Amino acid sequence: MTETTAQKGHPKGLFVLFFTEMWERFSYYGMRAILVLFMTKMLQFDPKIASGFYGNFTALVYLTPLIGGFICDRYWGNRKSIFWGGIIMAIGQFVLFFCASMVSTNLDMAKILFAVGLTALVIGNGLFKPNISTMVNRLYAPGDTRVDGAFTIFYMGINLGAFFSPLICGSLAEKVDYRWGFLAAGVGMICGVIMFQLLKDKYILTPTGEKIGMKPEKKVAESKADAVDGLKKSEFSMARVGLWAVIYAILWLVFLFVVGFNPISTLVFATSLAASGFIITDPTLTAIERSRIIVIYMAAFFVIFFWSAFEQAGASLTLFADQQTDRHILGWEMPASWFQSVNPLAVIVLAPVLAGLWTGLGKRKREPASPLKQAIGLFLLSAGFFVIATGVKGVGVNMKISMFWLLSMYILHTVGELCLSPIGLSMVARLSPVRLASLLMGVWFLANAMANDFAGMLSKLYPADGIATHLFGMNVATMYDFFMIFVVFSGVAAVILFLLSKMMLKMMHGLR
Repeated sequence: MTETTAQKGHPKGLFVLFFTEMWERFSYYGMRAILVLFMTKMLQFDPKIASGFYGNFTALVYLTPLIGGFICDRYWGNRKSIFWGGIIMAIGQFVLFFCASMVSTNLDMAKILFAVGLTALVIGNGLFKPNISTMVNRLYAPGDTRVDGAFTIFYMGINLGAFFSPLICGSLAEKVDYRWGFLAAGVGMICGVIMFQLLKDKYILTPTGEKIGMKPEKKVAESKADAVDGLKKSEFSMARVGLWAVIYAILWLVFLFVVGFNPISTLVFATSLAASGFIITDPTLTAIERSRIIVIYMAAFFVIFFWSAFEQAGASLTLFADQQTDRHILGWEMPASWFQSVNPLAVIVLAPVLAGLWTGLGKRKREPASPLKQAIGLFLLSAGFFVIATGVKGVGVNMKISMFWLLSMYILHTVGELCLSPIGLSMVARLSPVRLASLLMGVWFLANAMANDFAGMLSKLYPADGIATHLFGMNVATMYDFFMIFVVFSGVAAVILFLLSKMMLKMMHGLR
């Protein structure tokens, strides 16, 4: 493929990955939209327990891509990992279907099936998630300026699935029966697997026509053979493994007994920190590779602040939509789960606008670097929570506010997400050494794991039924107090990242 041809549009493989990811996100977000409601209304969980459970589950969803990335890079390759990940996730959704089918007749067995179904979703997602994202970058030649735009288009696929799933799965669950919501999510996952298997060999190719995502021994590495041999010999040296095993054990003790986390939260935070440290101390890394990986870690740290606030959508904001939002339209009450379609719909509408903006600024050589874009995203997140905080100020426990406050918040959050998430995926793909691409994408998702677990902890501060909660000795007595927590910490994070962005750009060594 010539350079001129390469610049015309995008390769068809991008759209195969787009629709595969769309169906997977349909499955996941369809389940997520009804998860907290199912736990509180059907499984009879207390809202605070449900919030903690939600945080632990979504954290594990983002923790296991580290393992999936390792399996891909070492043994299976992207294609096999995606196939089996999709199959296991579909099984998980069907188990949840059976769980919801017997919740009224055998609650104890339903809870067992609930745990089994979520476990399957966690394992399957770990194989699927990091591997499809890294394939996008390999559709393009090194230095191709369309990569950021490609990730934005790919991100639209994520959100197209996320838009339809709460409407379909949420409606079936809330208006008919929860089991049909889970069944629809499982069918969606099967659709994605079938489409990927049918089209991958024809379209998922490099610019030179080679198949992307084959087993590691069949793919062409950028590094020389001696570097690969060195990686195999030194990456897992006994001394290094032993050192990080000790550090990992210490982290477990600190988070479990000093900080007071539960075992799942301890697993998430200890594994995230130890795995990140293990990778950055790889002796085969060059100085430039290590510098770029440090930038990934710095960006990932700030991503924790973003997603821990943003992911209130599946927990506290779902409860808020259900309990304190006027959802009546011409006498019809909109399902609370439908609000989770606002963000993906806004992404679909606004993603081309942002992609066009970045392209236009790029042509004028005025496009912000990736860290600066992410700082803008954090600022918009803070602004969104300030809007909803303004809407609830002075509103009593038994009063409901207009849905337009919630809608406005979600739209601001969407623009912030578009400045942060697809840009982050693109940045990780660009900065990662080829031999560690999927593994480092897994590390990127570790930040999401910690953020989602933290989101569940923060969601417990939700003052349900007017009962005050406490944060660092301060009363969180009203919804205004609750939302201002997110205004402050995301706003402060935005300022700090903005100040660090120039230094991070230098550490990227020419990759913006």
